[in-house]
Amino acid sequence: MTLAGILAAAEAAPPVEALDVVARMLRQRLGAVSVSFLIADFTGSSVVRLGAAGSVETGERAQRIALRGTLYDDVIRSQRPSVEDDGSGAVVRVVAPVTNRGDAIGLLELFLPAPPDAQVMREIGETAHALAYIVIANRSFTDVYQWGRRTRPLNLAAEIQHRLLPASLACEAAQFAVAGALEPADHVGGDTFDYVVDRDTVQLSVTDAMGHDVAASLLATLVVGALRRARRAGEGLREQARQADEAVREHGREGYVTGQLLRISLLDGTTEFINAGHPWPLRMRDGEVTQIVPEIDLPFGIRSPHDYRVQPLDLRPGDRLVMLTDGMLERNAGAVDLSKLIVRTRDLHPREAARTLIGAIVDAGDGHLEDDATVMCLDWHGTAPTRRNAATGASLADASLPAAPSGPRPGDDPSGPPLRT
Repeated sequence: MTLAGILAAAEAAPPVEALDVVARMLRQRLGAVSVSFLIADFTGSSVVRLGAAGSVETGERAQRIALRGTLYDDVIRSQRPSVEDDGSGAVVRVVAPVTNRGDAIGLLELFLPAPPDAQVMREIGETAHALAYIVIANRSFTDVYQWGRRTRPLNLAAEIQHRLLPASLACEAAQFAVAGALEPADHVGGDTFDYVVDRDTVQLSVTDAMGHDVAASLLATLVVGALRRARRAGEGLREQARQADEAVREHGREGYVTGQLLRISLLDGTTEFINAGHPWPLRMRDGEVTQIVPEIDLPFGIRSPHDYRVQPLDLRPGDRLVMLTDGMLERNAGAVDLSKLIVRTRDLHPREAARTLIGAIVDAGDGHLEDDATVMCLDWHGTAPTRRNAATGASLADASLPAAPSGPRPGDDPSGPPLRT
């Protein structure tokens, strides 16, 4: 059962049946008693079982499982498969991460009639990796995966907001790892974040539209659309900011949007940065957190003559940069010491660190936010040659976790080079 064979079989099936095809292959090949795919929700706080009892049928009612303190949480955080034998010899549970370049999509869970050997674990790892590609390839054609990732129904404003986010909330490469997390307020506040990796650069943006609900989401749509349009036309940060400002002034009525734009060269590590009236970023270096104080320009959409200044940002290998919105700082959120929390989570992957920061803000508000809370967490590794694995993205700080099996790790791509140097 090769990666190519799994992908080919899944591709031949309708999008909503691709997971069932993989489940049948595992039952036939490994004698699995039961196969499930569990998809991670947007917040990273739970997984939804899309199928069980021998298949991954998508028509059955979803089973949502809270992650905190579970084996599933350990596997997602460590990106290492787990083998659990209850000692009876009747059935063995294997849980493997389904991840692509740091984007933790979910988990593959199997119940086997006997403990797996190294060869079986390699096949499970390849299958889990194939599942990541299958989900990515098919989620454009069906709402099944969107449905599974939602902890609650979205109102119109939140639906618009979610569609503005990047398709993958995390990305792992040799030079960097980046992840974003967003928790909408009770009345959506118009926060967004975005990133893109080009041949020679990685670009990040965080924006916060004035107001709440649909009006804020429409403002956010204007600014994100303008930034992407200019970026995809090959424009630099200054022109991206100018076009975003123009779009909001011409079509946003009296609204405005704050934002930060960051562009990093993957060749030499030089940075360009624009601050449009946005809260200042935080940088952790050598275990200490400092606030970066840039030159501040006006938000996008302000109706007075102004320009946007491109400035450098001091970023060195080993730094962690945290860009956020004011929902992380206001009202009850002010009770959270973000600097201490950033230090405390320094050994976590940016994906897990961002979720922890957001979770602390949500807890401080007793589950209710008056403004959206958004974080982008970037680890800069630098441009020096490295053999760091860039396929899965994990925190390996917990040495008590089980070691990965020999052979390819779940997430390694034998069909093409991962982003390594």
